[in-house]
Amino acid sequence: MQPSELEGFFEERFAEIRTYLELLEEVDRASADGAPRLKRTDAKISPEQKRILNSSLYLQLYNLVEATVSRCLDGVAAAVAADQMKPNELAPALRREWVRSTARTHIVDLKPEKRLEAALAMCEHLVGQLPIENFSIDPGGGGNWDDSAIEKLSNRFGCNLSISEDVSTAAKRHIRDDMGALKLVKDRRNGLAHGSLSFVDCSDGVTVSELQKTVEAVGDYLEEVVKSFAGFIQSGIKVGNSATGKVAATV
Repeated sequence: MQPSELEGFFEERFAEIRTYLELLEEVDRASADGAPRLKRTDAKISPEQKRILNSSLYLQLYNLVEATVSRCLDGVAAAVAADQMKPNELAPALRREWVRSTARTHIVDLKPEKRLEAALAMCEHLVGQLPIENFSIDPGGGGNWDDSAIEKLSNRFGCNLSISEDVSTAAKRHIRDDMGALKLVKDRRNGLAHGSLSFVDCSDGVTVSELQKTVEAVGDYLEEVVKSFAGFIQSGIKVGNSATGKVAATV
């Protein structure tokens, strides 16, 4: 996967979020003159239905966050395989991930015979000085992706997240319930997904203006994450070129 493909993927997915936000804006404007109606019908969009529509944006935003993280890691793995790199050519942090993936060291309940098989496979790969063909990266953290988790993951890989100060400040600025944009999206998504929060209650008191700010903060942050990983794929995966993994902005 080329860095341009990674950026194109994000732009396409984020455009979907913007399109949905435009719908919410139109419904909100129509509400100024009373309950909006569907064209050519007498059906009204009730306040409860409007909240349900608003709440759905949190699910879409979280899907964007998780998909972006996954696609960034897939891009790193694909670049390693495409260049037919050998383990000794990988930057130290990335080599550690290859060992983790190949030897399956992160799987706690792996049976002893399976653990031995994985260790032997890695040993044969090293002895034969074979190029890396299949590199699957397990990011962990399912259902819990926010800016802190993304920064921790990037440090783990040695990827220098170059997040501008303005974008970082906007992403971490408290929007509601003492949470920044990405943390709020994660919290609302988990509440909806686990049933502890209804769609009607999720966006109670939330204005479309607040949703616009949330979308902008999440989008700007993820865009710079994608650009950082694109740069990492181009110049940071090989030994001697690895970045420090520090976030450029104050966090």
